[in-house]
Amino acid sequence: MEETLSLGRIGGVRVGLHWSVLVIVALVTVALARGRFPEAHPGHSAFAYWALAVLTAVVFLVSLLAHELAHAVVARRNDVQVEGITLWMLGGAARLRGEAPSPAAELRIAGVGPLTSLLAGAVLAAAALGLGALHVSGLVVEAVAWLAAINVLLAVFNALPAAPLDGGRLLRAYLWHRTGDRLRATQGATAAGRALGWFMVVTGFADLLFIGNLAGLWPALIGWFLIAAATAEARQAQMRGALEGVPVSRVMTPDPVTVPATATLAAFLAEGPFGLYRHSAFPVLEADGSVTGLLTLRRVNAAPAHARATTTVREVMHPLGEVVTAVPQEPVLDLLPRLEANPLRRALVIDGGRVAGILTVADIARALAWPAARKV
Repeated sequence: MEETLSLGRIGGVRVGLHWSVLVIVALVTVALARGRFPEAHPGHSAFAYWALAVLTAVVFLVSLLAHELAHAVVARRNDVQVEGITLWMLGGAARLRGEAPSPAAELRIAGVGPLTSLLAGAVLAAAALGLGALHVSGLVVEAVAWLAAINVLLAVFNALPAAPLDGGRLLRAYLWHRTGDRLRATQGATAAGRALGWFMVVTGFADLLFIGNLAGLWPALIGWFLIAAATAEARQAQMRGALEGVPVSRVMTPDPVTVPATATLAAFLAEGPFGLYRHSAFPVLEADGSVTGLLTLRRVNAAPAHARATTTVREVMHPLGEVVTAVPQEPVLDLLPRLEANPLRRALVIDGGRVAGILTVADIARALAWPAARKV
């Protein structure tokens, strides 16, 4: 889930919002301002209901962020890199680079999320009781009590043993510890995730069709997301299993066509260095043979035609700092997260300062269909 709006960094972790988070903010605000608040405490102004509802929705987002930050902090303490956190319509997602190194680490990373939500619920419940004892406005107490209840509900739901929920991670940690096979453990957790998803879809639509309750669309939507996410996770686990132990050198395209940094775009196009494989990206070399960047046909096509005779490759290339690099001996699985996160979707393989090859996502896909590539 890519962020739409960056909120900066918290504790070194990048935090952002996806535009769909507005949906959950709107739903919570409307449900509280036009439903729960006036029903439980009539007699207040519409402004009071709406203002408190908006504030409650924002605090709810903060509690979701705390849940995901807990995952991120514990992941980093267990040597798992964190790419960032994105809040969206169905909650939050902490994007981790790589897998937990052991079942115990998986247990800690997954378990801290529900524990954080449960702790938040307990603290908010105590706050609601304290505010009530101090005779604070019942409307305010109602808002704090709702936040306490929703955090406890969030903890319970996330603890269900079904991937991609935190409980699914806990189930995977248990199965991994018991069987010693991470792939089998993932398959078990994702199967449970699909089962829970289908149950929510069926019951949600049954609620809508037979009772006429529009609220049934919400669990059906969450169930559909669980099915899709669990299926994607299962496929990713199979891919990781197939690529286990495979070095970059075995799946890269070796000895790619290169281009001098000082060449003009017109000269580059005149030579037509596209070859049999119709390359779309070319390593750029300095005069001493060292790699300095990557030239893509998209950058070439973006240059005005009348300026190509005087524009050099160096001026339009992607500098090396924007390109993912790897060494031939590096495991493909270690490179894959960086490759998927980079817009260029390819990596330069460098050996001793010289270009040894290029690795693209398509190369990895071919490796998955080529049994010989998986034998080390």
